[in-house]
Amino acid sequence: MDSFAAFAMGRTATAMNSPHRVFDWHKAAELIRKRKPLIASAGLRDDWEYTGGEIYRDGKPVPKGESYTYLASNWAIPELDMDGEIVECFVMLDDSPRWHSGTYWPKSALSILCVEEKA
Repeated sequence: MDSFAAFAMGRTATAMNSPHRVFDWHKAAELIRKRKPLIASAGLRDDWEYTGGEIYRDGKPVPKGESYTYLASNWAIPELDMDGEIVECFVMLDDSPRWHSGTYWPKSALSILCVEEKA
């Protein structure tokens, strides 16, 4: 067995009984509103290449069709990157307001940013 296969098997075994974490959109909105970064991105630790994308730039949220994110996992930690400063940014799935991997700027988070959602 090669080292990649061993790593994947270990990750799968570890994750089987682990609770799911989902990106905390409310925390992200509060941090972005407070720090006013030029750019903010969200992704999963150790997997940004496949899960991360810009969520905020030029003073406003990036529209859903212009960014891809996958922000829930039972093995990786969802993170927020604000101008190069990366912080953990998650809530346990059972404690979230029904968020999931495809949740993107829910209305409640937009209201924290003081941004009205466009239809």
